[in-house]
Amino acid sequence: MEKRLLLLSLLRDHEMHGYQLSEMLSRNAGIPIKLTKPNAYKLLKKMEQEGWITYYEEQEGNRPPRRVYQITEAGEAAYQQMLRENLATYSTPEFPSAVAFNLISVLPAGEAVDLLRRRREIVAGCLHEVEETPLEMRVVHLSIDYLIRFYKTEIDWLDEMIARLSAT
Repeated sequence: MEKRLLLLSLLRDHEMHGYQLSEMLSRNAGIPIKLTKPNAYKLLKKMEQEGWITYYEEQEGNRPPRRVYQITEAGEAAYQQMLRENLATYSTPEFPSAVAFNLISVLPAGEAVDLLRRRREIVAGCLHEVEETPLEMRVVHLSIDYLIRFYKTEIDWLDEMIARLSAT
């Protein structure tokens, strides 16, 4: 549901061709879910079949024609319903990379600390990328503040675990 909601929200702002959608999804660190280009196109096709979006073809110069997608009234109604449903419910997130925390005792403490420091650098990079989002976008996209809080919490926790393992 979230991926459809995301695509519809982007098309509500302005009509776009598939490549524009794909670029926006891949370049925006503030988008809290992953949506690959093939999956985006599959969802666009399904939403077109459901009558939520339409498209027209556009051609520039000698390039092949491309589809420019736009939201329909039915798509707007679906968007409104999904938005309300999504805000009122909670899906338990999965954290596949957290499984290794349960197994960390298998490694020597020094190695575990080095690995956690590497992980911390990666998370700090994600935090920095999201914090670079312009303030005017952060005001409109609350998920950016959510991600900032998430990354900061992860860094704090990693700092605690590094300190704990370093003390042993």
